[in-house]
Amino acid sequence: MKIDLHTHVKLAKKTSFSHDYFKEMMAEARTNGLDAVAMTEHFNTWRYEDIYDVLDANYPYEHGYYVAEGVKVFPGIEVDIQETGHILIIGQRENVLELRGRLEPYTEKGEFIKFETLLDWSEEGGFLRIGAHPFREGTPLHHLPDELLRRLDAFDLNGKDIYSQGLEPYQAKINPFAELLGKPVVGGSDTHQFMQYGSVVNHFDQEFKTVQELKELIHRAAYHIEVSPCLETKVKAANIIKALLKQNLSIPEEVV
Repeated sequence: MKIDLHTHVKLAKKTSFSHDYFKEMMAEARTNGLDAVAMTEHFNTWRYEDIYDVLDANYPYEHGYYVAEGVKVFPGIEVDIQETGHILIIGQRENVLELRGRLEPYTEKGEFIKFETLLDWSEEGGFLRIGAHPFREGTPLHHLPDELLRRLDAFDLNGKDIYSQGLEPYQAKINPFAELLGKPVVGGSDTHQFMQYGSVVNHFDQEFKTVQELKELIHRAAYHIEVSPCLETKVKAANIIKALLKQNLSIPEEVV
C-alpha cells in the first residue's frame, strides 16, 4: 500500500477550496500509483472547515478516512509553532477538527502556539505526529529541545527539500538526526499541485485502515520510502504551474 504523508488540497492558503481541483488532485494521485494520502492542509488556510464540508457531502468516510476518486484520504493538519517549524498531525476527522477549533486563536504569525502546548493538546486521540521538513532553511525543527522532539512519531523526508538540497545531502542531515532521537523517517511530497505526486512515496508491506494501524506499521518499520528518479522534474513542473496559477488568481507568491 502506497501513501504520501504530506499533501495539500488547496493551491494556496488564500484560495477557496475547489471540489473540481480536489477531484483533479485525487485522480492524479491515483494515476501516480498512490493508494492513500494524508491531507495535511495548513491550519491557517482560509476557511479550513470548507474542505470537510465538501468532502462530507460528496464522499463516504469510514475507518478514519474518506474514499475519494479511488484514493483513501486521511484527515490531517499542518501547524506552525511559535519557536519556528511545522508539525503534521494526522488522525480521525472529529479529532482533527476539534484540534483546529482550539487553534483558532493561534492562526496569525506572532501568535503561533508553543510546541510543547501543541504536543500536550495532541497527546490523546491516536494522532500520528510528524516533524515536517526538519532541515528546511526557513522553517527548521532541528533547533528544538530533544525531549520535545522525541514526543513526535517520525520526521518528514520532504520532496521540496530533496529538490532544493539534493537527496544525499538531505539524507545526510535527516537520517542521523532522526536516529539520534530514536525516530523513523517517512516520506511526503508536500504537494500543492498534482504534478508533484509520486515524487516521494511510502510503500507499506501490508494494508492499513486506521491511523493507529498506520502508526504501528511505521514504528515497526514495515515500509520503505520510494524517491522517484523524476523528482526534480515533478517538483519543478509543479512549482512552475503553481506560480502561473497563483499569478492568474493574483495571489502573492509568498502565500503558500
